[in-house]
Amino acid sequence: MRGVRAVRVPPELSARVPPRRRDGVRMVVGRGSSGAVEHAAFRDLPSLLRAGDVLVVNTSRTLPAAVDAVHRGERLVVHFSTRLDDGRWAVEPRTPDGRGTTGPRLDGPPDAVLELAGGGRLVLEEPLGPRPARLWIASVSMADPVAYLYRFGRPIRYGYTERDQPLSAYQTVFGVPSADGLGSAEMPSAARPFTPSLVTALVSRGVQIAPLLLHTGVASAEAHEPPYPERFAVPETTARLVNAARAGGGRAVAVGTTAVRALESAGDGRGRVRAAAGWTDLVVTPERGVGVVDGLLTGLHEPEASHLLMLEAVAGAELLDRVYQEAVRYRYRWHEFGDVNLLLP
Repeated sequence: MRGVRAVRVPPELSARVPPRRRDGVRMVVGRGSSGAVEHAAFRDLPSLLRAGDVLVVNTSRTLPAAVDAVHRGERLVVHFSTRLDDGRWAVEPRTPDGRGTTGPRLDGPPDAVLELAGGGRLVLEEPLGPRPARLWIASVSMADPVAYLYRFGRPIRYGYTERDQPLSAYQTVFGVPSADGLGSAEMPSAARPFTPSLVTALVSRGVQIAPLLLHTGVASAEAHEPPYPERFAVPETTARLVNAARAGGGRAVAVGTTAVRALESAGDGRGRVRAAAGWTDLVVTPERGVGVVDGLLTGLHEPEASHLLMLEAVAGAELLDRVYQEAVRYRYRWHEFGDVNLLLP
């Protein structure tokens, strides 16, 4: 991975606001069979896929997961990440930076009581991982924390963005409310450029859409840690669609790293997908490889990001390096409102 790690992404290539049109982004395409790297508009996606391919999409909706808080007079912002099975939450306390965004705040402290906007309260009980800890397991006072977030929260954003955006800017066309109201702390952003008309064009071409669910936790915008366990579900219908497509010569193309993680977690180790649900702690690396994903549509990740290990597992180091060199050369935009890349190894 030395090639991609060595790529320098200038700060001005961060997408600071959403594009005027959702599908108005560019796409750099890497083909493993030929080693070719091409440039396209995202609206060209139907012409780059084949009848019989299946796009696997994440239907998780984005929560307004950032809430103002106070601890002993200190102003904080809490990012609600993941609800655990016992009702507690994994959360990340952060420090406001004076520009409307936040920076990391390590190590709690344990047993700290945080007073939240609107009268909510949470207690940091134990670190999620070794100390000094960024993420904490917390008990919350609210009877319905998700309803509380919709009333008092806002979407999580980081310093590379220009200003707050409405929650609708962080939803994808595939997002649907889940039965328990849960969702993703941060947008499954690879699907953001899709529009209903583009989905219609894909289906008209013979490309199938297969849904799954993975509720993403907070990203590690500064530390670039590997992902921790997340809740997922791959339904029987999606398993059948993917298996039938691959058996017939089609490709399973995951939309986003979240879809890869869920789909590979449901793999049986022999190249087939089975229905599965629960928690996944799978980390996809080049050493582990992929068993059921044949292609990946995803955003552009920082060279330090742990997600690049997954991209290398799908595309190979050489092709991935060429794709990223081209993206910088042609000044593609990074992050959740930016451009995308399509890897078809």
